[in-house]
Amino acid sequence: MTTTDVYGHGVPAEDDFGYVQAIRSGELIHVSGQLALDEAGAFRHPDDFVAQLELTYANFDRILDHYGATRSQIVSQVLYVVGLQRHAQAMAKGNRAYFGDHRPVSTAVGITDLTFPGQVVEISAIVDTTLPR
Repeated sequence: MTTTDVYGHGVPAEDDFGYVQAIRSGELIHVSGQLALDEAGAFRHPDDFVAQLELTYANFDRILDHYGATRSQIVSQVLYVVGLQRHAQAMAKGNRAYFGDHRPVSTAVGITDLTFPGQVVEISAIVDTTLPR
């Protein structure tokens, strides 16, 4: 039987938009698009790609910690980036810094805008908890 567990950061947007940050279904964890929200749910670092990327990955770590998972169990990610060509090198550097030697499947999509003014990155992912931690 498949078990389901949902996780939220407890920020107002979860109720406002009707979503959770992550849902575990069986051995997979599906992570909603993470972005540069602080623990109170305020958007941070408008137009600063590097700072947004760092806070976005920190929010991933909060989710992974909840489930007892690690970065090495992330099997895929999708990055939505405003100004993809402009931020490509910083994206690659931040991705390597976050994952180290681990290499998940990754797709980067250039888009025109995101939810908040000055938001330049959002990342969703899938985690496989059967992989070594």
